[in-house]
Amino acid sequence: MAKDAQPRWDRKMQQRLARGEAAALGELYDRLASLVHSLAHRVLDDDEAADQVTREVFGYVWEHPDEYDPKQGSLRSWVAKLTNQQAVSRLRRTGAAALADGGTGSTEELEQRVRRAAAEARADYIRTSMPAPLRRALELAYFERRDYRQTAAHLGVTDDEARRRLRLGLQLLSTAHTRPVEGSSPPGYGRSL
Repeated sequence: MAKDAQPRWDRKMQQRLARGEAAALGELYDRLASLVHSLAHRVLDDDEAADQVTREVFGYVWEHPDEYDPKQGSLRSWVAKLTNQQAVSRLRRTGAAALADGGTGSTEELEQRVRRAAAEARADYIRTSMPAPLRRALELAYFERRDYRQTAAHLGVTDDEARRRLRLGLQLLSTAHTRPVEGSSPPGYGRSL
C-alpha cells in the first residue's frame, strides 16, 4: 500500500467503525490480529492471556473508534499501543495477585519483569514495522555479523548509505528501551481499556 494511501485507509476505517460496520471490524481484525496477539504474547508469554488481550483490544477499538487520532500516528500504531498497554497492565495485575497469594519474588522484581517485557514487545514491534531497507541492514549486521562495508556490498548501496541505514535502525530500536512503561493510557489516546 502506498504511503499516502495508508492515512486515507486509516481514516476510512475509523469512520466505518464509528458507523458500526461489523465488516470493518472484521477487516481490521484480519489485518491486525496477528500483530496484536504476537505483541500480547511477547509481554505475557501465555497463549490464553494473549487471546484474551486480543479480544479486549478489538472490543475496545469497536467501542471507541473516535479515540484514534490520525495526527498521533497510524491506526496500526494506535492498536499496537493499546495492545502493549493492556498486556502490560494484565502482566502487572497477575504478577501482583501472585505476590499477594504468597508467590515468590518482590514488587521490584515484578516491575523489572514488566519493564523488560514491555521493552521487548516495543522492540519487536519497531523492528517489524520499520522500513524494509533499515530492517534488512540491521539483520545483515546483527544476524549475519556483517560490518557496514559488507552490508553495503550485499545491499548494493554506498558505504555511507549502509551506515545511515544502520544508524537510523539502531536509533529506532533504542527508543524501545527509553520510553517509560505506561500503566495508563498512551498520551493522546483517552482512558485505559
